Amino acid sequence: MKSVALPLIALIAFAGYTVSVMLQAEQSLIAFGISLMSRPDTAQVVIDLYLLATLAGVWMYRDARKRGRSALSVVPYLVLTAVFVSVGPLLYLVVRGVQERSVRVDAGQRV
Repeated sequence: MKSVALPLIALIAFAGYTVSVMLQAEQSLIAFGISLMSRPDTAQVVIDLYLLATLAGVWMYRDARKRGRSALSVVPYLVLTAVFVSVGPLLYLVVRGVQERSVRVDAGQRV
């Protein structure tokens, strides 16, 4: 459970905050993104975030393949990463941790 707790807390907190902000937003997510990209200082931050998101996507893909999962199994996490950046990798970590835990429990029951 330790491997799931931190990403789960971060996921719940950040997703809750994101929903709250989006409900109060005065403009769409796309309009907000366009306004961020219109200035060099904020565009640099957005570009930096998406570079990190790309690295996280590559990691999720490689990790899934290493664990014997199909490339398609990562697509929902990549879509979430493309839209909400950190939500995709956090959810991937939570699901991966839960799956690892269930495999360990199943292996322990067979012994």
